[in-house]
Amino acid sequence: MPSVALRAIRGATRLSADDPIEMSAAVVELVLAMLERNGIDRDALISVIFTSTPDLVCMFPAAAARAVGLGDVPLMCAQEIAVPGALSRVVRVLAHAEIDRPRAEVSHVYLRGAEVLRQDLAQ
Repeated sequence: MPSVALRAIRGATRLSADDPIEMSAAVVELVLAMLERNGIDRDALISVIFTSTPDLVCMFPAAAARAVGLGDVPLMCAQEIAVPGALSRVVRVLAHAEIDRPRAEVSHVYLRGAEVLRQDLAQ
């Protein structure tokens, strides 16, 4: 039986506008892709941290994540540092989960133009 380890999974997505409908769709798409690509059941999630760039204020990204059954998972939102020239309208995710794959095999997910943030990790 393989051992189960605590792993961190990164992800990011980019919105075309600060709009709650788009925020919900983008966050749901990202969270589901992170779970699917890593074979993670929601029960394996320990916690999820969401950050957004300062130009996204329409809603909390965690509120959208609750719509996919993460109501009992500890979720937290924070704001990214306003670095001049940084990519705008970005939601980042750092999920902690118990999974049975080595760290090198964790699939980090970057969608909707956020792939440019970490081309070394984006798949």
